[in-house]
Amino acid sequence: MTIITIREYQDNKVNKETLLITGGAGFIGSAVIRYLIEETEHTVVNIDKLTYAGNLDSLMPVADDPRYHFELADICDAEVMGDIFLRHQPSAIMHLAAESHVDRSIDGPSEFIQTNVVGTCNLLEVARNYWPGLSEEQQANFRFHHVSTDEVYGSLGETGLFTEESRYEPNSPYSASKASSDHLVRAWHETYGLPVVITNCSNNYGPYQFPEKLIPLIILNALDGKALPIYGKGDQIRDWLYVDDHAKSLYRVLSQGEVGEIYNIGGHNEKTNLEVVHTLCAHLDELVPNRHGIDTYVDLISYVEDRPGHDQRYAIDSSKIKRELDWVPEETFESGMLKTVKWYLDNLEWCRRVQDGSYRRERLGLNKTMY
Repeated sequence: MTIITIREYQDNKVNKETLLITGGAGFIGSAVIRYLIEETEHTVVNIDKLTYAGNLDSLMPVADDPRYHFELADICDAEVMGDIFLRHQPSAIMHLAAESHVDRSIDGPSEFIQTNVVGTCNLLEVARNYWPGLSEEQQANFRFHHVSTDEVYGSLGETGLFTEESRYEPNSPYSASKASSDHLVRAWHETYGLPVVITNCSNNYGPYQFPEKLIPLIILNALDGKALPIYGKGDQIRDWLYVDDHAKSLYRVLSQGEVGEIYNIGGHNEKTNLEVVHTLCAHLDELVPNRHGIDTYVDLISYVEDRPGHDQRYAIDSSKIKRELDWVPEETFESGMLKTVKWYLDNLEWCRRVQDGSYRRERLGLNKTMY
């Protein structure tokens, strides 16, 4: 692994196949990088600030590959981002760097605006200044791929699906910041001609996910014999997408998607939060039974105060990406959840290392912190 600090300079030959990945030490970003290194010929530059949820351990499987490079940098620093673009001469950027946890955005929205909105604006401006200096062929092939979320669309009723034409109605500081960044990316395409693609995905799950999110939190709490917190009645519905399927779809959009288009990416797995927790408990009952003297892990379920402004239902219509780019998810809900539980059981040391003094699986997002 090549580590370059934000002030170091390293000569780099122009390589039209170099991809910049922002947020590459995060959950989805690391899955994308592992896929790119293992399944493509691209050189990959990981740009990450290494905040609490960024962890280079997630990239150990590819860390020693000569095509992988790491830049410790903040996307909000336009000067540093410009330097990185000039040194690495990328053919495309996949922008995944973002503050992403709704509960944290409720407690402290300012950081979400800074990273997700200001940071995206900085990257767009750097890309806009870099892109015209490429050859005509390189300009035609360049892409700014902005990776976003289905939460920008708000909450669905009992029926219907989010499509690429759905109205934006974000309800949390997190989703509002992502909606803002989506609009910026579209505006830079319409105003300046920057070649962009946008993707909006459903809830991701799988290996290497930071344990503030539902699935790893439930697994780790269950193994410790702690309460399994369910917000409200647990009847909120999400569409669940295995992270490795998402990584493959993102590369499909980057390499084959039409400039200026939006692609919604879903897992075709609508489940209530309670159904998800029951599924996890059933797998744990089978794989690690009678831990801490518990007959069944379901007995640990505890219903807690709901999240403020909690969206009731998300569901993605991903027929466009299937129709135009021939992509469908490979994992079912059952196969993906079993793989996920087994991974956490086999990687408890990774889980221990990523939980430092700043996060101990405590409840966030009750709006009890004043700013």
